[in-house]
Amino acid sequence: MHPTPPGPIARLRALRSVELYTPAFTESAGFYEDVWGLETVESDTGTRWLRGTGEEHHVLQLTAHERVGLGRISFAVATPAEVDEAARRLEARGLVPAFGPGPLGGAGGGYGLRFTDPEGRLIEISAHVEAVVPRGRESAVPVGVTHAVFNTTDIDAAVAFYREVLGLRVSDWSEHQMAFLRCNADHHSIAFNQAEWTSLNHVAYEMSSVDHFMRGLGRLRHHGIAPQWGPGRHGPGDNTFSYFTDPSGLVCEYTSEVAQIVEDAWIARVWRRVPDLSDLWGTAGPPSKEIRCHMAGVPDPGPLAPVDAQEATA
Repeated sequence: MHPTPPGPIARLRALRSVELYTPAFTESAGFYEDVWGLETVESDTGTRWLRGTGEEHHVLQLTAHERVGLGRISFAVATPAEVDEAARRLEARGLVPAFGPGPLGGAGGGYGLRFTDPEGRLIEISAHVEAVVPRGRESAVPVGVTHAVFNTTDIDAAVAFYREVLGLRVSDWSEHQMAFLRCNADHHSIAFNQAEWTSLNHVAYEMSSVDHFMRGLGRLRHHGIAPQWGPGRHGPGDNTFSYFTDPSGLVCEYTSEVAQIVEDAWIARVWRRVPDLSDLWGTAGPPSKEIRCHMAGVPDPGPLAPVDAQEATA
């Protein structure tokens, strides 16, 4: 008899940050700081770490790379002991960490481990990352990263992995096309979209209110940048949305007022994929062909894929 697999590897507290690969490093760094509203906390040759208004040392890491894609996603746990326990539970599942557990190098420090999911995404779990003094929420700039959406070739397998291994809970489905998963009270910190290939769909940044959300859109318009879809309010998650693309073609979203989940009281539902539920306000119209193309992205084998696999998707 085979032993029963252990439960989830850790109690994830929040989506801490994302790392993005970009061949347009200088332009992307300028966009996220000067236009989007983040603030550089540290920089190095070919790398920039940017913060929001919250306590996270950084919520976005930009890394110069020959191809565009996802470098890694980072989740917060409470203590280094939880990281060590996560490593033991990973190994009990036959999953070998790509790094750690141990001290994390780079900006912000901390203690963590990294491993890949079945489609090659690099996941980091970390604790004791350096905190920064909150900037206050009076300005119309993002608090931090609130969710990331991934394109997957097998939505059921992706959801199963993130539920069973990472302990995320399914909040809702959009038919059998999208699944929304949470690690805390926010309706979703990760979502999966059934697609032809594995890639990053978009990264969403939290604005502290609808007023800040709209003022952020005003700041982008001041820079001559109009939304490619939005503003509107989604049905699943009840959050406001407005989508843009950065200089490398990756999709970024301003959002606010995501639904808050009360555990044991929330019942997941399956939403129909119709315009009046995709946008409850009815203000955004259908997503354009251009934004759909950017959300589809390009096939991304992951940062640890063999070189020949990466060249095949270039």
